[in-house]
Amino acid sequence: MNFRNILWIVVAMVLSANVGDVWAYDTGSSGGSTGSIPCSNVTFSEFKPRQFSQEKNNTEVTPKSEFSFLASKETIPKSITVTIKGETVPITVTPQYNGYQVTGKLPATVKGTFARIEITAKGPNQCERGDGWLLKIANRQ
Repeated sequence: MNFRNILWIVVAMVLSANVGDVWAYDTGSSGGSTGSIPCSNVTFSEFKPRQFSQEKNNTEVTPKSEFSFLASKETIPKSITVTIKGETVPITVTPQYNGYQVTGKLPATVKGTFARIEITAKGPNQCERGDGWLLKIANRQ
């Protein structure tokens, strides 16, 4: 091998190493350290009353019963919405040390049926997250 061939191999290796670094940097920057917090940080927990379950919790709640849940601190509080059977439900959002306590009441019109409390909210990067839980609502108040 002559000096010229060795020089071309070295140049090719240096260029390959630099391109690899550039690709690695580009992939990392699009993945999200610059302002794109994953939406998985927006979470909901501590659902009350407990979710209906045939095996574990087959109780009924009455219409106009209060419900509550905790939204994580990454949640934008004004973006939280709750719907039940397509009807938007008024809620109260109270800041807590570990997030936001959200409370509301089941509509009086929803009775004698199963209903899912549907939650939607946005995170800091405007991504939307949803969750909810199922309740069995009695026919009486």
